[in-house]
Amino acid sequence: MPSEKVMKQAMQAYIDGFNRSDADGVVALYADDATVEDPVGKAVMTGKDKIAAFYKMSIATGARLALAAPVRASHGNSAAMAFDVLLNMPQGKAVIRVIDVMTFNEDGKFTSMRAFWGPSDMEMV
Repeated sequence: MPSEKVMKQAMQAYIDGFNRSDADGVVALYADDATVEDPVGKAVMTGKDKIAAFYKMSIATGARLALAAPVRASHGNSAAMAFDVLLNMPQGKAVIRVIDVMTFNEDGKFTSMRAFWGPSDMEMV
């Protein structure tokens, strides 16, 4: 099981890579057979090819991520972070308030990412 430090560093690397528009760097944080469910309730994406396509599309929107609180680790193989997605939409600037929960393998790679947010968590600013 990865240490708290490894999990927190990976979560921060996720934020930093996204904000550098480094889709390949973000995808490199995932295990080959990882899953992404963003948002929870939508179809689950499995494997690095689908995950890479998702992040390339997401980063291409110009969205930026800002932590809303420190990354939280666990006594197990999961960590969570609350952050805001800041984006420009045709009708103006918007924010989506998200909580991502990641699980990790022994190598410190994400095996799953689940993004918790609903329609009321998105607002125009």
